[in-house]
Amino acid sequence: MKTLNKRLVSGLVALGFLAVSGTSALAAETIRMNHSPYPSFQAIEALLVVLIEERLGYKTEVKPADNAAAYAGLDSGDFDIHVDIWLPNQSAFVKKYVHEKGTVAISEKHYIGSSGFCAPKAWADQHNVKTIYDLARPEVAKTIDHDGNGKGDIWIGRSGWIATNENMIKTRDYGLLGNNEWIRVAPGAHYAALREAVENGKGYVGYCWKPDWVWDAFGLVQLEEPANDGKGCWNQITQDVDPDWYENSKITCASAPKQIQIGWARALETKAPLVAELMANIQLDIDTVTRWAYEIAGAKKDPRAMISEWIAANPERVDSWFGL
Repeated sequence: MKTLNKRLVSGLVALGFLAVSGTSALAAETIRMNHSPYPSFQAIEALLVVLIEERLGYKTEVKPADNAAAYAGLDSGDFDIHVDIWLPNQSAFVKKYVHEKGTVAISEKHYIGSSGFCAPKAWADQHNVKTIYDLARPEVAKTIDHDGNGKGDIWIGRSGWIATNENMIKTRDYGLLGNNEWIRVAPGAHYAALREAVENGKGYVGYCWKPDWVWDAFGLVQLEEPANDGKGCWNQITQDVDPDWYENSKITCASAPKQIQIGWARALETKAPLVAELMANIQLDIDTVTRWAYEIAGAKKDPRAMISEWIAANPERVDSWFGL
């Protein structure tokens, strides 16, 4: 699937006719997709729901699911679409379901995201914190000690994330654990602690990724790390491969850029080919999705209402996804 072709345009014309006649054969079909509470995910989910319902005439259903359940659902038929696939984070799932079983497809129209460690810019400027290594300085660690135990607190993610294990290795190999310690809590608790620190002019350091809403909301800056040269600075061993993964892994550089795209069940290409072609043709970008995330979590806008406004303001871009 490269671009939406005459078949999709013809299908849209047919849909328009059927909608007018009130006899749409698609009314019985429901397109099912996974749901996640993260604002960037909610934004893309809302985009897909609006386009599938209002432009293509299908019903939609969203259901909470972690990545393991989402990929298994695509494989079994419980889900039709995975809204937000991140690589290389989800490489094991892609290997199993895309490359080995062939039951899942992912869009070639990805956009590039990033991840690392971030801090409020005002605090970083005040304490001359520019690189990840600056966190090892005792006077810096003291300013991010939120529980008073003498060690700086660094949020590395929530338990169970591949990225959390990655950050455990990174902080150790960057030499940060002498004066700092890990904080592993759910993102909601992290966001609340970050907001409190910013509002009170205190220091805060944590794992961050883009797109996400916190950039615009809290004025964050990403700390510099050695470049990932792809030549040996990254050796992360996963738990399923080696029970001693932490001891035997080594990471001394920044994470590789993230490749972010939409995925769908191969069965969708038969069930609803127009939807599958649309999924293959949607092209997003990091700045747009970051802004969407802020509008939802920072400005407290309803995801569907916000996306509907964006669609109305960007008709040419949206129409291009339909081959119009």
